[in-house]
Amino acid sequence: MGFLNLRKGALFAALAFAATAASAQTIKIGLVNSTSGPFATLGDQIDKSVKLYMKQNADKLPPGVKIELIVRDDGGPNPDNGKRLTQELIVRDKVNFLTGYIWTPNTAASAPLLTESKTPLVIMNAAASVLTTMSPYIVRASLTLWQSGYEMGKWASTKYKRAYTMVTDFVPGHDAETAFIKGFRDGGGEIVGSVRMPIKSPDFVAFMQRAKDLKPEVIFNMVTAGAPSTAIMKAYGELGLRQAGIPFIGTGDAVTEEELVHMGDVPIGYISAWNYSMAGDRPANKAYLAAWEREYGKTIPPGFIAVAAYDAMDMIYTAIREQKGKVDPDATMKILANYKNPNSPRGPISIDPATRDIVQNIYIRETRKVGDRVMNVEIATVPNVKDPWKELNNKR
Repeated sequence: MGFLNLRKGALFAALAFAATAASAQTIKIGLVNSTSGPFATLGDQIDKSVKLYMKQNADKLPPGVKIELIVRDDGGPNPDNGKRLTQELIVRDKVNFLTGYIWTPNTAASAPLLTESKTPLVIMNAAASVLTTMSPYIVRASLTLWQSGYEMGKWASTKYKRAYTMVTDFVPGHDAETAFIKGFRDGGGEIVGSVRMPIKSPDFVAFMQRAKDLKPEVIFNMVTAGAPSTAIMKAYGELGLRQAGIPFIGTGDAVTEEELVHMGDVPIGYISAWNYSMAGDRPANKAYLAAWEREYGKTIPPGFIAVAAYDAMDMIYTAIREQKGKVDPDATMKILANYKNPNSPRGPISIDPATRDIVQNIYIRETRKVGDRVMNVEIATVPNVKDPWKELNNKR
Protein backbone atom coordinates (compact mmCIF):
# COMPACT_ATOMS: atom_id res chain seq x y z
CA MET A 1 0.00 0.00 0.00
CA GLY A 2 2.82 2.39 0.90
CA PHE A 3 4.58 1.55 -2.37
CA LEU A 4 1.37 2.30 -4.31
CA ASN A 5 0.92 5.67 -2.57
CA LEU A 6 4.56 6.47 -3.28
CA ARG A 7 4.09 5.74 -6.96
CA LYS A 8 0.89 7.86 -7.03
CA GLY A 9 2.73 10.70 -5.34
CA ALA A 10 5.55 10.50 -7.85
CA LEU A 11 3.06 10.45 -10.71
CA PHE A 12 1.18 13.50 -9.40
CA ALA A 13 4.47 15.35 -8.92
CA ALA A 14 5.56 14.52 -12.46
CA LEU A 15 2.21 15.68 -13.86
CA ALA A 16 2.39 18.91 -11.86
CA PHE A 17 5.92 19.55 -13.12
CA ALA A 18 4.85 18.88 -16.70
CA ALA A 19 1.90 21.26 -16.35
CA THR A 20 4.14 23.98 -14.96
CA ALA A 21 6.68 23.45 -17.73
CA ALA A 22 3.94 23.55 -20.34
CA SER A 23 2.52 26.81 -18.97
CA ALA A 24 5.90 28.50 -18.56
CA GLN A 25 6.71 30.91 -21.34
CA THR A 26 9.73 33.04 -22.08
CA ILE A 27 9.14 36.44 -23.66
CA LYS A 28 12.20 37.69 -25.51
CA ILE A 29 12.87 41.44 -25.59
CA GLY A 30 15.59 42.66 -27.94
CA LEU A 31 17.27 45.86 -26.71
CA VAL A 32 19.35 47.77 -29.27
CA ASN A 33 21.44 50.21 -27.28
CA SER A 34 24.65 52.26 -27.54
CA THR A 35 26.90 50.81 -24.87
CA SER A 36 30.25 51.70 -26.42
CA GLY A 37 31.72 54.65 -28.27
CA PRO A 38 31.27 58.39 -27.67
CA PHE A 39 27.58 58.09 -26.79
CA ALA A 40 27.88 55.27 -24.25
CA THR A 41 26.64 57.60 -21.49
CA LEU A 42 23.23 57.58 -23.18
CA GLY A 43 23.26 53.81 -23.32
CA ASP A 44 24.16 53.69 -19.65
CA GLN A 45 21.01 55.66 -18.83
CA ILE A 46 18.90 53.12 -20.71
CA ASP A 47 20.72 50.14 -19.21
CA LYS A 48 20.28 51.36 -15.64
CA SER A 49 16.61 52.24 -16.03
CA VAL A 50 15.68 48.98 -17.78
CA LYS A 51 17.36 46.96 -15.02
CA LEU A 52 15.66 49.05 -12.35
CA TYR A 53 12.22 48.54 -13.90
CA MET A 54 12.70 44.80 -14.31
CA LYS A 55 13.86 44.44 -10.72
CA GLN A 56 10.89 46.40 -9.39
CA ASN A 57 8.34 44.55 -11.53
CA ALA A 58 9.61 40.97 -11.60
CA ASP A 59 6.54 39.85 -9.64
CA LYS A 60 4.06 41.67 -11.90
CA LEU A 61 4.20 39.28 -14.83
CA PRO A 62 1.58 36.57 -15.52
CA PRO A 63 2.24 33.24 -13.77
CA GLY A 64 4.88 31.17 -15.52
CA VAL A 65 6.08 34.03 -17.72
CA LYS A 66 9.76 34.91 -17.76
CA ILE A 67 11.58 37.72 -19.54
CA GLU A 68 14.78 37.20 -21.49
CA LEU A 69 16.49 40.50 -22.30
CA ILE A 70 18.84 40.29 -25.29
CA VAL A 71 21.08 43.36 -25.55
CA ARG A 72 22.94 44.44 -28.68
CA ASP A 73 25.34 47.39 -29.01
CA ASP A 74 25.03 49.55 -32.14
CA GLY A 75 28.02 51.71 -31.15
CA GLY A 76 26.19 54.94 -32.07
CA PRO A 77 24.53 56.32 -35.19
CA ASN A 78 25.13 53.74 -37.92
CA PRO A 79 22.13 52.71 -40.08
CA ASP A 80 23.78 49.59 -41.52
CA ASN A 81 24.78 48.37 -38.08
CA GLY A 82 21.34 49.13 -36.64
CA LYS A 83 19.61 47.23 -39.43
CA ARG A 84 21.96 44.24 -39.10
CA LEU A 85 21.37 43.97 -35.35
CA THR A 86 17.62 44.28 -35.82
CA GLN A 87 17.64 41.48 -38.40
CA GLU A 88 19.69 39.23 -36.12
CA LEU A 89 17.34 39.78 -33.20
CA ILE A 90 14.29 39.03 -35.34
CA VAL A 91 15.58 36.09 -37.38
CA ARG A 92 18.13 34.40 -35.12
CA ASP A 93 16.92 35.30 -31.62
CA LYS A 94 13.21 35.36 -32.51
CA VAL A 95 12.38 38.22 -30.17
CA ASN A 96 8.78 39.11 -29.32
CA PHE A 97 9.54 42.80 -28.77
CA LEU A 98 12.20 45.28 -29.80
CA THR A 99 13.10 48.39 -27.84
CA GLY A 100 15.94 50.83 -27.21
CA TYR A 101 16.94 52.57 -30.48
CA ILE A 102 18.64 55.80 -29.49
CA TRP A 103 19.31 56.86 -33.08
CA THR A 104 16.84 57.97 -35.73
CA PRO A 105 18.96 56.72 -38.70
CA ASN A 106 19.29 53.25 -37.16
CA THR A 107 15.57 53.10 -36.45
CA ALA A 108 14.59 54.24 -39.94
CA ALA A 109 16.83 51.63 -41.54
CA SER A 110 15.20 48.92 -39.42
CA ALA A 111 11.57 49.91 -40.08
CA PRO A 112 10.96 47.66 -43.15
CA LEU A 113 12.16 44.62 -41.17
CA LEU A 114 9.60 45.36 -38.45
CA THR A 115 6.76 45.47 -40.94
CA GLU A 116 7.85 42.33 -42.75
CA SER A 117 8.23 40.31 -39.55
CA LYS A 118 5.42 41.97 -37.57
CA THR A 119 7.74 42.71 -34.66
CA PRO A 120 6.59 45.50 -32.29
CA LEU A 121 9.17 48.19 -31.52
CA VAL A 122 8.82 50.58 -28.56
CA ILE A 123 11.23 53.47 -29.17
CA MET A 124 13.12 54.64 -26.08
CA ASN A 125 14.70 57.71 -27.66
CA ALA A 126 14.89 58.21 -31.46
CA ALA A 127 12.97 61.47 -31.86
CA ALA A 128 12.32 62.22 -35.54
CA SER A 129 8.59 62.68 -36.08
CA VAL A 130 8.52 60.60 -39.26
CA LEU A 131 9.58 57.34 -37.60
CA THR A 132 6.14 56.18 -36.47
CA THR A 133 4.86 56.58 -40.04
CA MET A 134 7.50 54.17 -41.37
CA SER A 135 5.98 50.99 -39.93
CA PRO A 136 2.66 50.11 -38.25
CA TYR A 137 4.72 48.17 -35.69
CA ILE A 138 6.47 51.23 -34.24
CA VAL A 139 5.25 53.09 -31.14
CA ARG A 140 7.19 55.85 -29.38
CA ALA A 141 7.72 56.16 -25.61
CA SER A 142 10.16 59.10 -25.78
CA LEU A 143 9.39 62.42 -27.48
CA THR A 144 9.64 64.21 -30.81
CA LEU A 145 11.80 67.26 -31.45
CA TRP A 146 8.71 68.91 -32.89
CA GLN A 147 7.06 68.70 -29.47
CA SER A 148 9.87 70.61 -27.78
CA GLY A 149 11.06 72.81 -30.67
CA TYR A 150 7.64 74.15 -31.57
CA GLU A 151 6.73 74.99 -27.98
CA MET A 152 10.14 76.63 -27.49
CA GLY A 153 9.55 78.76 -30.59
CA LYS A 154 6.15 79.91 -29.38
CA TRP A 155 7.53 80.76 -25.93
CA ALA A 156 10.56 82.58 -27.36
CA SER A 157 8.40 84.73 -29.64
CA THR A 158 6.83 86.31 -26.56
CA LYS A 159 10.28 87.39 -25.28
CA TYR A 160 12.44 88.08 -28.36
CA LYS A 161 12.09 89.30 -31.94
CA ARG A 162 15.38 88.20 -33.60
CA ALA A 163 16.74 84.66 -33.24
CA TYR A 164 19.60 82.56 -34.60
CA THR A 165 19.33 78.75 -34.78
CA MET A 166 22.11 76.17 -34.55
CA VAL A 167 21.29 72.45 -34.72
CA THR A 168 22.96 69.09 -35.32
CA ASP A 169 22.81 68.11 -38.99
CA PHE A 170 20.59 65.03 -38.86
CA VAL A 171 16.84 64.47 -38.99
CA PRO A 172 16.01 65.27 -35.32
CA GLY A 173 18.08 68.47 -35.59
CA HIS A 174 16.23 69.43 -38.77
CA ASP A 175 12.93 68.76 -36.97
CA ALA A 176 13.96 70.95 -34.03
CA GLU A 177 15.08 73.75 -36.36
CA THR A 178 11.93 73.68 -38.51
CA ALA A 179 9.65 73.45 -35.48
CA PHE A 180 11.31 76.32 -33.63
CA ILE A 181 11.29 78.54 -36.71
CA LYS A 182 7.59 77.92 -37.31
CA GLY A 183 6.65 78.59 -33.68
CA PHE A 184 8.86 81.68 -33.55
CA ARG A 185 7.65 83.13 -36.85
CA ASP A 186 4.02 82.39 -36.02
CA GLY A 187 4.54 84.60 -32.98
CA GLY A 188 5.99 87.44 -35.06
CA GLY A 189 9.70 86.65 -34.66
CA GLU A 190 12.46 86.93 -37.28
CA ILE A 191 15.21 84.36 -37.95
CA VAL A 192 18.48 86.21 -38.65
CA GLY A 193 20.52 83.11 -39.46
CA SER A 194 20.75 79.33 -39.14
CA VAL A 195 23.49 76.72 -39.17
CA ARG A 196 23.54 72.92 -39.17
CA MET A 197 26.55 71.36 -37.42
CA PRO A 198 28.08 67.91 -38.02
CA ILE A 199 27.08 65.18 -35.60
CA LYS A 200 30.67 64.06 -34.97
CA SER A 201 33.36 66.34 -33.47
CA PRO A 202 31.92 69.74 -34.43
CA ASP A 203 33.91 72.90 -33.68
CA PHE A 204 31.32 74.53 -31.47
CA VAL A 205 33.54 77.54 -30.78
CA ALA A 206 33.62 78.49 -34.47
CA PHE A 207 29.86 78.04 -34.83
CA MET A 208 29.19 80.01 -31.65
CA GLN A 209 31.46 82.86 -32.80
CA ARG A 210 29.54 83.09 -36.06
CA ALA A 211 26.28 83.34 -34.13
CA LYS A 212 27.72 85.99 -31.80
CA ASP A 213 28.87 88.12 -34.75
CA LEU A 214 25.28 88.41 -36.02
CA LYS A 215 24.14 89.88 -32.67
CA PRO A 216 20.78 88.08 -32.41
CA GLU A 217 18.55 88.68 -29.40
CA VAL A 218 18.63 84.94 -28.63
CA ILE A 219 20.26 81.72 -29.87
CA PHE A 220 18.25 78.51 -30.17
CA ASN A 221 20.13 75.21 -30.27
CA MET A 222 19.66 71.48 -30.54
CA VAL A 223 22.63 69.12 -30.18
CA THR A 224 22.70 65.41 -29.50
CA ALA A 225 22.53 64.62 -25.80
CA GLY A 226 25.72 63.42 -24.12
CA ALA A 227 29.22 64.85 -24.54
CA PRO A 228 28.19 67.36 -27.29
CA SER A 229 25.86 69.10 -24.84
CA THR A 230 28.73 69.79 -22.44
CA ALA A 231 30.94 70.93 -25.32
CA ILE A 232 28.43 73.46 -26.70
CA MET A 233 27.77 74.87 -23.24
CA LYS A 234 31.50 75.38 -22.72
CA ALA A 235 31.74 77.17 -26.08
CA TYR A 236 28.87 79.47 -25.08
CA GLY A 237 30.64 80.26 -21.81
CA GLU A 238 34.14 80.70 -23.24
CA LEU A 239 32.99 83.20 -25.89
CA GLY A 240 31.15 85.35 -23.33
CA LEU A 241 27.76 85.37 -25.03
CA ARG A 242 25.90 85.83 -21.77
CA GLN A 243 28.02 88.88 -20.98
CA ALA A 244 27.26 90.11 -24.51
CA GLY A 245 23.55 89.96 -23.70
CA ILE A 246 22.71 86.99 -25.94
CA PRO A 247 20.69 84.34 -24.07
CA PHE A 248 20.96 80.63 -24.94
CA ILE A 249 17.78 78.55 -25.26
CA GLY A 250 16.81 75.28 -26.88
CA THR A 251 15.70 71.71 -26.44
CA GLY A 252 16.54 69.73 -23.33
CA ASP A 253 19.31 67.75 -25.04
CA ALA A 254 21.82 70.46 -24.11
CA VAL A 255 21.15 70.23 -20.37
CA THR A 256 20.43 66.58 -19.64
CA GLU A 257 20.68 65.74 -15.97
CA GLU A 258 23.59 63.32 -16.37
CA GLU A 259 25.62 65.96 -18.26
CA LEU A 260 24.79 68.91 -16.01
CA VAL A 261 27.17 67.45 -13.43
CA HIS A 262 30.07 68.20 -15.83
CA MET A 263 29.11 71.77 -16.79
CA GLY A 264 29.63 73.82 -13.66
CA ASP A 265 27.63 77.07 -13.58
CA VAL A 266 27.76 77.82 -17.32
CA PRO A 267 24.23 76.55 -18.11
CA ILE A 268 22.57 78.55 -15.33
CA GLY A 269 19.86 80.66 -16.95
CA TYR A 270 19.43 78.37 -19.96
CA ILE A 271 15.77 78.05 -20.96
CA SER A 272 14.61 74.79 -22.50
CA ALA A 273 11.41 73.09 -23.57
CA TRP A 274 11.42 69.39 -22.69
CA ASN A 275 9.37 66.46 -21.43
CA TYR A 276 11.13 65.76 -18.12
CA SER A 277 13.14 67.25 -15.30
CA MET A 278 14.39 65.46 -12.22
CA ALA A 279 13.39 68.64 -10.34
CA GLY A 280 9.72 67.97 -11.17
CA ASP A 281 7.59 68.03 -8.02
CA ARG A 282 5.53 64.89 -8.70
CA PRO A 283 5.09 61.93 -6.32
CA ALA A 284 5.90 59.43 -9.11
CA ASN A 285 9.08 61.35 -9.95
CA LYS A 286 10.19 61.46 -6.33
CA ALA A 287 9.60 57.71 -5.99
CA TYR A 288 11.56 57.04 -9.20
CA LEU A 289 14.48 59.20 -8.08
CA ALA A 290 14.55 57.54 -4.67
CA ALA A 291 14.63 54.08 -6.28
CA TRP A 292 17.37 55.16 -8.70
CA GLU A 293 19.52 56.58 -5.90
CA ARG A 294 19.09 53.46 -3.78
CA GLU A 295 20.27 51.36 -6.70
CA TYR A 296 22.94 53.59 -8.27
CA GLY A 297 23.71 56.46 -5.90
CA LYS A 298 23.57 60.19 -6.63
CA THR A 299 26.69 60.69 -8.75
CA ILE A 300 24.99 60.11 -12.13
CA PRO A 301 21.31 61.13 -11.96
CA PRO A 302 18.62 59.90 -14.36
CA GLY A 303 17.67 62.09 -17.31
CA PHE A 304 14.95 62.05 -19.94
CA ILE A 305 16.36 58.97 -21.72
CA ALA A 306 16.29 56.96 -18.49
CA VAL A 307 12.66 57.92 -17.86
CA ALA A 308 11.62 57.06 -21.42
CA ALA A 309 13.31 53.67 -21.03
CA TYR A 310 11.44 53.09 -17.80
CA ASP A 311 8.11 53.97 -19.42
CA ALA A 312 8.89 51.86 -22.51
CA MET A 313 9.39 48.82 -20.29
CA ASP A 314 6.08 49.55 -18.58
CA MET A 315 4.39 49.60 -21.99
CA ILE A 316 5.90 46.23 -22.88
CA TYR A 317 5.00 44.68 -19.52
CA THR A 318 1.45 46.03 -19.87
CA ALA A 319 1.09 44.33 -23.27
CA ILE A 320 2.40 41.07 -21.80
CA ARG A 321 0.05 41.21 -18.80
CA GLU A 322 -3.04 42.07 -20.84
CA GLN A 323 -2.37 39.08 -23.10
CA LYS A 324 -1.56 36.82 -20.12
CA GLY A 325 1.83 36.08 -21.65
CA LYS A 326 0.50 34.75 -24.98
CA VAL A 327 1.68 37.68 -27.07
CA ASP A 328 0.45 38.30 -30.60
CA PRO A 329 2.00 41.15 -32.63
CA ASP A 330 -1.24 42.76 -33.78
CA ALA A 331 -2.92 42.41 -30.40
CA THR A 332 0.23 43.86 -28.86
CA MET A 333 0.13 46.90 -31.14
CA LYS A 334 -3.52 47.53 -30.29
CA ILE A 335 -2.67 47.53 -26.58
CA LEU A 336 0.38 49.74 -27.06
CA ALA A 337 -1.55 52.21 -29.24
CA ASN A 338 -4.04 52.72 -26.40
CA TYR A 339 -1.54 52.83 -23.54
CA LYS A 340 -2.06 55.41 -20.78
CA ASN A 341 -0.15 56.14 -17.60
CA PRO A 342 -1.27 59.08 -15.44
CA ASN A 343 1.70 58.59 -13.08
CA SER A 344 4.89 58.51 -15.12
CA PRO A 345 7.84 60.30 -13.49
CA ARG A 346 7.44 62.94 -16.23
CA GLY A 347 3.70 63.39 -15.62
CA PRO A 348 0.69 61.92 -17.43
CA ILE A 349 1.50 60.18 -20.69
CA SER A 350 -0.55 58.35 -23.29
CA ILE A 351 -0.24 57.08 -26.84
CA ASP A 352 -2.30 58.68 -29.58
CA PRO A 353 -3.96 55.63 -31.19
CA ALA A 354 -4.19 57.39 -34.55
CA THR A 355 -0.41 57.95 -34.81
CA ARG A 356 1.13 55.59 -32.18
CA ASP A 357 3.06 58.60 -30.92
CA ILE A 358 3.50 59.90 -27.39
CA VAL A 359 1.22 62.54 -25.86
CA GLN A 360 2.77 64.29 -22.87
CA ASN A 361 3.41 67.54 -21.04
CA ILE A 362 6.14 69.80 -22.38
CA TYR A 363 7.76 71.86 -19.65
CA ILE A 364 9.41 75.25 -20.08
CA ARG A 365 12.41 74.97 -17.75
CA GLU A 366 15.10 77.26 -16.42
CA THR A 367 18.46 75.80 -15.41
CA ARG A 368 19.16 76.99 -11.87
CA LYS A 369 21.38 76.24 -8.90
CA VAL A 370 19.26 74.37 -6.35
CA GLY A 371 21.24 73.74 -3.18
CA ASP A 372 24.51 72.16 -4.28
CA ARG A 373 23.10 70.97 -7.61
CA VAL A 374 22.39 72.55 -11.00
CA MET A 375 18.90 71.50 -12.09
CA ASN A 376 16.25 72.22 -14.70
CA VAL A 377 13.39 73.85 -12.81
CA GLU A 378 9.97 73.67 -14.46
CA ILE A 379 8.54 77.18 -14.74
CA ALA A 380 5.56 76.52 -17.05
CA THR A 381 3.65 73.51 -18.36
CA VAL A 382 2.08 72.94 -21.77
CA PRO A 383 -0.23 69.97 -21.09
CA ASN A 384 -0.92 66.94 -23.27
CA VAL A 385 1.11 67.91 -26.33
CA LYS A 386 0.69 65.71 -29.38
CA ASP A 387 3.36 65.66 -32.09
CA PRO A 388 2.78 69.01 -33.85
CA TRP A 389 4.33 67.79 -37.12
CA LYS A 390 1.63 65.15 -37.45
CA GLU A 391 -1.07 67.61 -36.37
CA LEU A 392 0.03 70.29 -38.85
CA ASN A 393 0.59 67.90 -41.76
CA ASN A 394 -2.24 65.43 -41.08
CA LYS A 395 0.24 62.54 -40.84
CA ARG A 396 -0.76 59.13 -39.53
